[in-house]
Amino acid sequence: MKIAAMMQTTPARIDLDRELLARVIDALVTCSQACTACADACLSEDMVADLRTCIRLNLDCADSCGTTARILSRHTGYDANITRAHLQACIAACRACGDECESHAGMHEHCRVCAEACRACEEACRELLITIA
Repeated sequence: MKIAAMMQTTPARIDLDRELLARVIDALVTCSQACTACADACLSEDMVADLRTCIRLNLDCADSCGTTARILSRHTGYDANITRAHLQACIAACRACGDECESHAGMHEHCRVCAEACRACEEACRELLITIA
């Protein structure tokens, strides 16, 4: 399913740039998936005990991104305060997870890939956040 196409079909009023909104939702879904996969890959590593914080932050970030993507996909009865709060929480989760994954990126390729997804998602959420009145 193409997110941008869905954003164009909704009869609900959307006071946000639909293309930007679609890009942010795509970044959120991508980041959620990357974090879920990274947590699973961390669990497969021999030094799993050393990756506990990474796994926890992966799972927290995945949940935050997934929830935020779903909230951004709903527009009937839109509440900018709720959207703003979730974007801010997601930015914090992406920053924390990205930092942690970066610290393991030299040893674990999955952490490098996840850190990149977190940074891209954090940036996309910031871009949308500044447009919300």
